[in-house]
Amino acid sequence: MGHARPTFERRQLGLVLRRLRERSGMTQQAGAEAVGKVRSRIVQLEDGTATASEEDLRTLLDCYAVTGDERTTVLELGAQARRRQKRRVHVDNLPDAYRRFADLEASASEINCFETGIIPGLLQSEGYIQALFAEAEGPWHEVDDVERGDRWSFRVDRQMRMLDETDRRIMRFVVTEDALRANMGAPEVMRQQLDHMLALLDKQRDLNIRVLRTDAYGNPLRGFGLTIFAFGERGAPIGYSSPVLGPSTYYDGESETTAMLRAFYRLWELALSREESRRLIQQIAKE
Repeated sequence: MGHARPTFERRQLGLVLRRLRERSGMTQQAGAEAVGKVRSRIVQLEDGTATASEEDLRTLLDCYAVTGDERTTVLELGAQARRRQKRRVHVDNLPDAYRRFADLEASASEINCFETGIIPGLLQSEGYIQALFAEAEGPWHEVDDVERGDRWSFRVDRQMRMLDETDRRIMRFVVTEDALRANMGAPEVMRQQLDHMLALLDKQRDLNIRVLRTDAYGNPLRGFGLTIFAFGERGAPIGYSSPVLGPSTYYDGESETTAMLRAFYRLWELALSREESRRLIQQIAKE
């Protein structure tokens, strides 16, 4: 392992290795001993400031009991992390991209998210999630899809991890008014969803939800969605563009993430304030 600049690929690999180590119940010291290094090298690897040879990576995966397709994916991530690459658009074509998105999300100190026509994933109630799954059956997933249970568990676990009342990360969401008025299977589903968002606002003081009215003019993200993760002094921001179908796309170039933040903050200014948004959500819930 050598000390290296924390590129997107190295950060992605490090976050995956941290998740796999924690899942296995192994300590950083145990991983270090397995590859014959000091513990600080595992810390650097998980922070994305070190690279690992293929041999060391295979040893760590043995230590963490990682096998099958998951092992193949991590080895490919390691190969990407060892290449010298200029800052660019990053396209995640490997399996289980949604898990690596969640790794980035969980490591961020600040999250800025805009979705159009849909409630963002972290804010979705259980009934809303089920309704979304039902809408996707047929076009995107088979009705008897065996992975549905895994997707459900993953979403619920992700929310529990991110919406802990003791969590101090800053989270900003801009939600479109049409998403609040959408028909998600039954009126009761949407009433529960709106009540769920109001409850989150009551519990999470660092959670900020603003509603963009349908008649708002000047939306630079009309028809699009994006998320920008910030990491404080631990690394440059990373932008994410939501795909309908296909691979996840990330941006870590300064010009791209600056433009994405500029567009998000334009929406932030156009949207209703936190309290005005709360009142509108309450009003729609009573209609």
